[in-house]
Amino acid sequence: DLGYDTVMANLMLNHGADERTYEVAQAILEDLGLGQIRLLTNNPDKIEQVEKDSQIKVIERVPMMPKSWEAIVQGTEADFVVREGAVQDKIVKGKELDKYLKVKVERMRHMISIPTTMA
Repeated sequence: DLGYDTVMANLMLNHGADERTYEVAQAILEDLGLGQIRLLTNNPDKIEQVEKDSQIKVIERVPMMPKSWEAIVQGTEADFVVREGAVQDKIVKGKELDKYLKVKVERMRHMISIPTTMA
């Protein structure tokens, strides 16, 4: 990856910053007759695409907070201090994950608060 973030790496490959589309998900939701949904996401583009040209309305966005970030916010970070990159109770903590998520927030409009100690 040569050290480039997700957005820059995609752009350097002449791809869009995020080329994911949600037409299939939208079609499945419509086929199931779901007009209103709660959507587990931090991605505003996902909400916009699911609602675009459809009868589906996202009535609630359920935010996703990484457990390691949640621990920082709650002041319980010491409970999650493990070897970097290690998986313990399905909690992954590491600089690469933090960097990746910060890019999502700072460059892709993701709706999640970066802990002040990391900003």
